Amino acid sequence: MTAAQLQRLQPRVDLSRPDNSEYVKGRSFFVIALWHFIGSPIVRSNLIPVSRVKCNILHLFGAKIGRGVYAKPGLRVKFPWYLAVGDHCWLGEDVWIDNLAPVTIGANVCISQGAYLCTGNHDWSLPDMKLFRRPIVLNDGSWVGARATVCPGVTLGTGAIAAAGSVINKDIPAWEIWAGNPARFVRARRLAGASRPDMAPYSAART
Repeated sequence: MTAAQLQRLQPRVDLSRPDNSEYVKGRSFFVIALWHFIGSPIVRSNLIPVSRVKCNILHLFGAKIGRGVYAKPGLRVKFPWYLAVGDHCWLGEDVWIDNLAPVTIGANVCISQGAYLCTGNHDWSLPDMKLFRRPIVLNDGSWVGARATVCPGVTLGTGAIAAAGSVINKDIPAWEIWAGNPARFVRARRLAGASRPDMAPYSAART
């Protein structure tokens, strides 16, 4: 069947009436407006490089923020009330947490410059490209490299790494390093100077 014949058989993509039924903003119009016009600009600002100020603003708008969190200038958060960040995390410059659904970040997690955490997508198989949203979980000690993209519903296991520029569309098991588009397993992560019995199943499975 030719492309022209296939086109005639298919319904048309129609975005005039999008299905955004899963788009749950989670707060009133007033709170969202306050965040959009006051809270978010402060968090993103290069003129206020103090992490504590940014974290306090996020907490004020409903985010759960742990101790010792570094929030760099340019940080974008869609809805702070859908965000939980554990202790001693690094949120790098121009990180975009596009959290239409909950994003849960464990302790000692690094999210490097320009990384994109995307919790929403569209079903391309439907004419109205229905919106869907899925949570993202970054477990303790994991690392999202610079300009990496983490797709909806993905979980990074404890100590897992998404290499710079990668597109992560499936879960990364604990203590594994993945890279590429789409990302694939590269090697096991081994921390210098420490014996970690919990790493053995992962490293052994990939030899």
